Amino acid sequence: MKRIFSGIQPTGSLHIGNYLGAMVNFLALQETREAIYCVVDYHALTIRPDPDRLRDRVRHVGLGYLAAGIDPEKAILFRQSDVPEHAELAWILGCFTQIGELSKMTQFKDKARQHKENVNAGLFTYPVLQAADILLYKAEEVPVGEDQAQHLELSRDIARRFNNHYGPTFPEPATLLSQAPRVLGLDGEQKMSKSKNNEIGILDPPEVIQQKLRIAKTDEARQRRTDPGEPTRCNVFTWHTFFTPDAEREELAKGCREAGIGCVDCKKVLFERMNAVLAPIRERHEELKAKGWEYVDQVLLEGGRKARAIAGETMKEVREKVGLLPEPGGGA
Repeated sequence: MKRIFSGIQPTGSLHIGNYLGAMVNFLALQETREAIYCVVDYHALTIRPDPDRLRDRVRHVGLGYLAAGIDPEKAILFRQSDVPEHAELAWILGCFTQIGELSKMTQFKDKARQHKENVNAGLFTYPVLQAADILLYKAEEVPVGEDQAQHLELSRDIARRFNNHYGPTFPEPATLLSQAPRVLGLDGEQKMSKSKNNEIGILDPPEVIQQKLRIAKTDEARQRRTDPGEPTRCNVFTWHTFFTPDAEREELAKGCREAGIGCVDCKKVLFERMNAVLAPIRERHEELKAKGWEYVDQVLLEGGRKARAIAGETMKEVREKVGLLPEPGGGA
């Protein structure tokens, strides 16, 4: 099976943007690929988080993915900082990355505008660490959202540059876009994000989801119940694409265009379909939570051991090729 790698941001509460943009893909791929999923706490350091909060978020994200269906028997799920080879390879690959390339990264420009008071070197070199994450496991494919496609292209460039200099070492990883590469939030304008307060959490209670759906932006042309609408202009209808069966969705689209149903009716159906998917995840989450954090910690620790075994082999090869000793502090 082909090996895949993807990093998971320790953002705390997971939302349907995470679920549709990543989780659904991860669940399918663990059945057909050698899947490696990493909670990227090194990356999270760019915003200088509170230490206790970061550790808590890593655990919560790990629990969320396990509740959604990631199976430790089928996929490796681990914490990035448990494998220090990520940082070591990032330094080496940084020597194969041009400043001009990093300056062109759209995400860096966006983050620099958002965090003008903290435009640090880690934020600038973030894509290099991301390349190290991927290449450390010689991943052949990487499931990402469209906002990460530019970073993955840089990873391929770095791999190619290293290979040209030292000989074949890293595969050039292919992009695997999900069926929902970009999920908009309740505002219908920006990508769903907890920081933008426009998210629906996968663990939100049903009554909270209902409340959030009431304010979700729909087709602006429908000012009144009797106004016909156009589903392709409606963000709420976009969510139906992922939660509602085709035949029922077609009926909703017809009703919208003919003003046979209102936006309230459409949202009620979406709530029912969305809740049918999320309810088992919430139930599983509570079952795992009842085991205590020791369970999540053990899964991440064991995943880290498996990941480090792979990473160690890669770094042994890389150190030899670049002229370093086989292991840090080791002999010839």
